[in-house]
Amino acid sequence: MARVAFIGLGNMGGGMAANLVKAGHEVIAFDLAEPAIERARGNGCSIATSAAEAVEGVDAVVTMLPAGKHVAAVYAESVIGRAPASAVLMDCSTIDVATARTVEELASEAGYAMVDAPVSGGIAAADAGTLTFMVGGSDDGFAKAQPFLEKMGKAVIHAGGAGAGQAAKIVNNMLLGVTMAGTCEAFVLAQKLGLDPQTFFDISSKASGQSWSMTSYCPVPGVGPETPADRNYDGGFAAALMLKDLKLAMEAAQAADAYTPMGGEAEELYQRFVSRGGGGKDFSALIKMIDDSWTPPA
Repeated sequence: MARVAFIGLGNMGGGMAANLVKAGHEVIAFDLAEPAIERARGNGCSIATSAAEAVEGVDAVVTMLPAGKHVAAVYAESVIGRAPASAVLMDCSTIDVATARTVEELASEAGYAMVDAPVSGGIAAADAGTLTFMVGGSDDGFAKAQPFLEKMGKAVIHAGGAGAGQAAKIVNNMLLGVTMAGTCEAFVLAQKLGLDPQTFFDISSKASGQSWSMTSYCPVPGVGPETPADRNYDGGFAAALMLKDLKLAMEAAQAADAYTPMGGEAEELYQRFVSRGGGGKDFSALIKMIDDSWTPPA
């Protein structure tokens, strides 16, 4: 059993921390939100009064935070120099590649093994312990982090050096945003041309138009496997988070001088949807804006 500090207990972090407890680890948790703290306490975590207190005497630190600025601040102010130098540091947030590399460099200079390990799978996978981790960092850092990450996921993949996990995550989610937008457009056009949605699904899911957005996460209610579309687009992966990831991808593309016109179009579509009040709905709810039936929540 290891002592693990877990900082950031939101929709994703709460389930991840609970799975570390189930694996037999002692988890010392911290979050600024009282409901998140109460959930963690109910899941068997000990509660710290600050991030700095949480990392005292631990074997590992896991962070799941909203943005790069939060990650940089937590590691600079509360983790590096306070956690034991022997502790492995794992940031599972989705942030920009540059910040990930900067924080890992600071950690390395202070003698820590650190990885960036963003996740794919959503809230249900976080709760079930079936996330996919895309890990950036040294071979040594990956080896130290892997036993902990495996308790929270079904796949732990070493993507490369520092920042490579973040690069893999934002590129993957750019592709997801693009394919979901195309899938939504295809279903709307199919219906306007008189095709039954189920019939179109039966054809396209077995033809060259097949994609994960089509077969596993269909944006049309009552078609294919159960998805957030069957729950009024509640739960799942929020459109605001998809927009965040698309913006990160476009920033990375600009820095790398990469031409990503489809990614840019997807960002623009999700920006419009979020601006119209759709940020809290699942990202597949974009279809409601495309078919002109979107009504913002009251």
